[in-house]
Amino acid sequence: MSATGAGGRVAVVIPSRYGSTRLPGKPLAEIDGRPMIWYVWSKASAAKIPSRVVVATDDLRIASVVRGFGGEAVLTSPECASGTDRVAEAARGMDEEILINLQGDEPLMHPSVIDAVAAPLLAEPDVLMATAALPRDDPGEYARASVVKVVVDARGDALYFSRSPVPHYRDTGTGPYRKHLGIYGYRREFLFRITALRPSPLEEAERLEQLRVLQAGYRIRVVDVAHDSVGVDTPEDLNAVEERVCGPKRR
Repeated sequence: MSATGAGGRVAVVIPSRYGSTRLPGKPLAEIDGRPMIWYVWSKASAAKIPSRVVVATDDLRIASVVRGFGGEAVLTSPECASGTDRVAEAARGMDEEILINLQGDEPLMHPSVIDAVAAPLLAEPDVLMATAALPRDDPGEYARASVVKVVVDARGDALYFSRSPVPHYRDTGTGPYRKHLGIYGYRREFLFRITALRPSPLEEAERLEQLRVLQAGYRIRVVDVAHDSVGVDTPEDLNAVEERVCGPKRR
């Protein structure tokens, strides 16, 4: 982790909630003997651009574990409706101009993806928010509603995010697409602005919070990256991540 070229202007905030319907205590679930939140924090700490990594949590158990391995943790309200709201609450006590929202259930996010999301915010003053996508061509994944797809314009700004297969290939049925990854970067004041917005109809239809930003008329820069990530929502996801970290379990 280094402030090189960024002047200490960039921080990663990892929202981490203890409660989870499908996987209670998810941030503290062990992967090869270490809590999942350690893996997320380690990936963020290995990024070159951010100068600070903060875990924002509603639970003292998570905060204690993070501080125990040398990380920085801040306590936020259990009433936060989303990870973005939790990041915004933590950001009010921070000075950094650019905040990277790295989900606390993304233990395999490559550090270079974090840097890639920060880069346009540092280089282009008119970019207010950024995210990442992985170019793909996998018909099975393309059809899955659990995989969010994004289409972009000539500048690389998002036109739409959807759980449906987009773009729709009328003649062939499938083709190249961009898989959206669970990471966002914001300018500080813009983060506060969007968390003050009410949920939008498209957001509620797709259950995708980023559509609130697009429907309000703002742009989101999408950066193409080369590394995939695996979000953990279920015990099966956790097993899949553990296999990638440790290799297949012996029977």
